[in-house]
Amino acid sequence: MPQNHHDQPLEGEALIKETNRRIRVAMAYWKAHNNRACRGERERALKLYNQLTPEQKNKIPQPLRVWLRYRSEKYFGEGRTPPGTAQGKARPKGKPKP
Repeated sequence: MPQNHHDQPLEGEALIKETNRRIRVAMAYWKAHNNRACRGERERALKLYNQLTPEQKNKIPQPLRVWLRYRSEKYFGEGRTPPGTAQGKARPKGKPKP
């Protein structure tokens, strides 16, 4: 049976390259307003990012690191407002402000 390259854990430059790719894919989903896909891809990217050594993390371009750790945390982190809540939705016309 042939060996599948997906069965082996990523290491070194391959891990860095895959982390970059996952972050870029998540950002593309973000820009396309596809939040569900973005959230899943971001989680995969974060899992890979957390496997990196500090030296390897420095090889990830700064804009990707910033987006992954800070900006996306605001929208997808634990402290975010859950989807489907009434917060932030427009009030119906004719109702005065509380």
